[in-house]
Amino acid sequence: MKIDGKPYRSVWVDEDGWSVRIFDQTKLPWQLDILRLTGLAEVAQAIRSMQVRGAPLIGAVAAYGVALALRADPSTEGLERAVAVLGETRPTAINLRWALDRMRARLHNLPPTERVAAAYAEALAIADDDAETCRRIGQHGLPLLREIAAKKGQVKVLTHCNAGWLATVDYGTALSPIYQAHDEGIPVEVWVDETRPRNQGAALTAFELGKHGVKHAVIADNAGGHLMQHGEVDIVIVGTDRVTRTGDVANKIGTYLKALAAKDNGVPFWVALPHSTIDWRVADGVAEIPIEERAAAEVTELTGRTADGRIETIRVAAEGSPAANPAFDVTPARLVTGLITERGRCEASETGLRALYPEAG
Repeated sequence: MKIDGKPYRSVWVDEDGWSVRIFDQTKLPWQLDILRLTGLAEVAQAIRSMQVRGAPLIGAVAAYGVALALRADPSTEGLERAVAVLGETRPTAINLRWALDRMRARLHNLPPTERVAAAYAEALAIADDDAETCRRIGQHGLPLLREIAAKKGQVKVLTHCNAGWLATVDYGTALSPIYQAHDEGIPVEVWVDETRPRNQGAALTAFELGKHGVKHAVIADNAGGHLMQHGEVDIVIVGTDRVTRTGDVANKIGTYLKALAAKDNGVPFWVALPHSTIDWRVADGVAEIPIEERAAAEVTELTGRTADGRIETIRVAAEGSPAANPAFDVTPARLVTGLITERGRCEASETGLRALYPEAG
């Protein structure tokens, strides 16, 4: 990815060779702040507060969090404590657990004196894997956009939340085929759901697409069905925080409603995901995937820039009114046209997924 012509990843080791840098996503799009993380507590807070977010990126940052923790305490107790602390930060995104399990498996049997160097190497390997995985997701999703463009001369995509390079180490999941289509010269236009209550679409996806030069427009979350009814959406592509082995998809709250509208209007509904997002233990997403309940203030308040340039938070709900804030919902596999992975596309089913991942058993 590039910001104003300068290449970045979403997480990297600083020039000092040990501290970790991330973008503070709570400040975007108003400020481009780069945070320096130096210890376990800072990494856990960055994940919990959503300074860093997006299922694949959370996993990569947590891996570096283990490395930072081991600098202070490379013992087995220190390793287990780091894994436990980071594992409790966000409950829904399975990539976090996947990355921590991978770090524990790599480091557990090593002598404490070797763990720090091995931890940084493994965290880098996780980050590299995610970047390459997302590039390949884009390659496998690109033919869907090419086909539509060949028939219509252009492609109108609707997406929900942020599943671009800010949610991954690079490229993104749902946005990766869009970027590759744009770079290929395909006329692509993106409808960007605002994605209340945290506005990741309006703030982050729009920021990304604008920096890359992709034509887009921010829409209210409730506008998607209307646009589909009037033929203004050719395809929906979203990311995901967890996919069951049967193809159910957990993603940002509101995704389920988009899938229902797409089904009713005959619009293809595709989900882009890396291998680390598949939870082979879970069959029924609605019954088994834990849904994070976040602070009511995310619903009752909004942050934005005033006319004179100040960043302010205001209350938008009636005084005294409580709010509920489930952060994710589950879209049943029956509403999903198909899954786009780094190994190819498949139907949203156990048969489809196991055809791509036979080693999963």
